[in-house]
Amino acid sequence: MLNALTIDLEDWYHPELVRHHTAEEEQKGQIEQSTQMLLNLLRDRGAKATFFVVGAIARRHPRLVEAIVTEGHELACHGMSHRPLWELTPDEFRSELQEFAAIIGELVPGVQAVGFRAPTFSLDNRTRWALGILTEFGYHYDSSVFPTKMPVYGVSGCPLTPYRPSVEDVAIADERGTLVEFPMSVWTWAGLKVPVCGGFYLRALPFSFVRFCLRQINQTRPFTIYVHPWETYPDTPRLALPFLSRFITYYNIEKMMHRLVVLLDVFSFAPMKTVLEEMGELTL
Repeated sequence: MLNALTIDLEDWYHPELVRHHTAEEEQKGQIEQSTQMLLNLLRDRGAKATFFVVGAIARRHPRLVEAIVTEGHELACHGMSHRPLWELTPDEFRSELQEFAAIIGELVPGVQAVGFRAPTFSLDNRTRWALGILTEFGYHYDSSVFPTKMPVYGVSGCPLTPYRPSVEDVAIADERGTLVEFPMSVWTWAGLKVPVCGGFYLRALPFSFVRFCLRQINQTRPFTIYVHPWETYPDTPRLALPFLSRFITYYNIEKMMHRLVVLLDVFSFAPMKTVLEEMGELTL
């Protein structure tokens, strides 16, 4: 079974728990080095992924975007500034999507992003207005819903498999919906939902348990995994954040690349668009 492998292309200063603790003059990026490691790994394993790209990164590192497309990966949108949807107005969101489209059109003519992922999984019922705007801009799928409530983000009660969210309630499937949602993957047991979709959860949970959960999910449906270049790179700066923020952001970074290697060897992966097409959820 094909599963969706996704890379959120953002730099070390973009995560929600970090971005308020750095001044712009301190933001010396490492995105080219960290992403090149991932591109090398994917090439070695013959794997393709979806890169959800922050537009500001594309503007500063055009050759990186060109390399992603040249190597056959899918290019998708992760916003322009990496500000979560709940910090944007609808008009500001439209401006971000317009600016992103202009940059991508200039860098890789003929390539159009059809997938979107909101920074910090910030699509929920407070920000459901974004669904209509994504359709306006020609997006066909979204991967922003975290299907269990967490301290910062999450939506309770929504489907665990790809579905078309209602514009009235993102937790409800609506066959008339124009946008396909590929929610983050969770394993369920006795009413408990365990996130095993990547990021902190992939770094923090016992790896044998994560593999078990992913195998269980694959018995009935594809899963999706997400990683960030900064959390697979050993030289990512460590800021003096509050304890919990530091733990969530940096714990087990040194093990993340190895875990990704093992996942690539154990499971079958493809870009998210390809997985949705194979499932019959998306026709382009």
